[in-house]
Amino acid sequence: MTAHSPTSLSRTETLSLLSLTFVCVVILTNTFQGDGEPLIASLALSGLAFAATFSMIRWLGPTFMKAGLKGVDMSKHHRKEIPECMGAICAVVYLLVVIIFVPFPFYKDIVAATSGGGNRDVVLHIEHVQQGRFLHRFPHSKLASYLSAIISLQSIAILGIGDDLFDIRWRHKFFIPAFASIPLLVVYFVDFGVTSIVIPIPLQPYLGELFNLGPLYYVYMASVAIFSPNSINILAGINGIEVTQSIVIAMLLAINDALYLITPPYPHPATDSHLFSLYFLLPFLGVSFALLWYNRYPARVFVGDTYCYFAGMVFVVVSILGHFSKTLILLLIPQIFNFVYSVPQLFGLVPCPRHRLPRFNARTGLLEPSITPWTVDRQPKPPIAWGLEMLHKLRLLRVTLDEQGRFVATTNFTLINLWLVWRGPLREDKLALELTAMQTVLGLFGLFVRHGLARVVFKEDNWGITGRW
Repeated sequence: MTAHSPTSLSRTETLSLLSLTFVCVVILTNTFQGDGEPLIASLALSGLAFAATFSMIRWLGPTFMKAGLKGVDMSKHHRKEIPECMGAICAVVYLLVVIIFVPFPFYKDIVAATSGGGNRDVVLHIEHVQQGRFLHRFPHSKLASYLSAIISLQSIAILGIGDDLFDIRWRHKFFIPAFASIPLLVVYFVDFGVTSIVIPIPLQPYLGELFNLGPLYYVYMASVAIFSPNSINILAGINGIEVTQSIVIAMLLAINDALYLITPPYPHPATDSHLFSLYFLLPFLGVSFALLWYNRYPARVFVGDTYCYFAGMVFVVVSILGHFSKTLILLLIPQIFNFVYSVPQLFGLVPCPRHRLPRFNARTGLLEPSITPWTVDRQPKPPIAWGLEMLHKLRLLRVTLDEQGRFVATTNFTLINLWLVWRGPLREDKLALELTAMQTVLGLFGLFVRHGLARVVFKEDNWGITGRW
């Protein structure tokens, strides 16, 4: 029996991917017999995206390593080099798929609402003809939103690849997503332009039912665009965690979209916005599941910063143009906590090492919290020392002191290290599984808050005929 090359697909994998590709192509072809069926087409293209990503990661891994895009998995007994920056493959496949998808949401408009398609036999008076087409009937605003989303995703993918290649310093790359979000904000301003927020019922006697934030609303959306990609990038360091957290968030966003599509009244006023969201989320899930196959424990590839930026920007795109950016915030509770918890190190109050990933104990094979060492000559200032001791008492940090009460070590300020402080040493795969479960539970709680508790402080919920939240 001939052994398979590490870069070749096995016979089972090849047959499975060919079968998936054939089914998806048949489904995609059949959609043109109706009105394009964009949601079905998106599902089919997502299957093709999975097959393409799965194959290309396997085929291109050695090529990336020859180009120097490789890294060592430090949390293993046998440390070996594996391909890095595989998120770039996901981003390229994803962008090609969403570009190919462009005609499907507008198929009915192209065929039925233009003189070049389904109304060729309609007789019109000359005064009703506008250069041969009903230009005013085509949904140009929807097309502009879709294309602006593609431009933003292309921009963040290029910037992410640049970060993987040149290892840009944190202080410089923090604002990278802001530049990629400019097309989104411009289209939002031109097409939608709403900058008012609904005031909770207890505050309405003082502030009114709506409060206009004006330009501050765009500052808020730009902040979301900066935070979301960076938050995925910060909560990293173990096999699979970047991809699994992104998959969980994407699936929760898809559930949120489905709630508007399957609950009365139908069609819901926000149907188009949530279909738009699904058109971008489904292919993202396709490429992410393919990447997870290789990045799960024990990882055979690293995702790189490109995937983190790209994943976070997908969430920004669907939430801003889908008009539910505050719902996204409720699904990023672990990422928000991780950022707030990391502030002492991110802003220099406590020394911050280049990497804060958990420490691998070669003797036990388990991960332990990584630490920041303190020396006799370098001790925290009294206010910082008091804060560190308080966090230790609250079990939000582990502090080691010598016999004279001087600081010897403190655990690094990341959610992953904090989880290990609470749970004790864990195997890497178990740690990733527990963090993913935590992300899922808190995300479901966020959806409950959004669609359940929101009714307590607002007059109506978006499930009914309501305003946007």
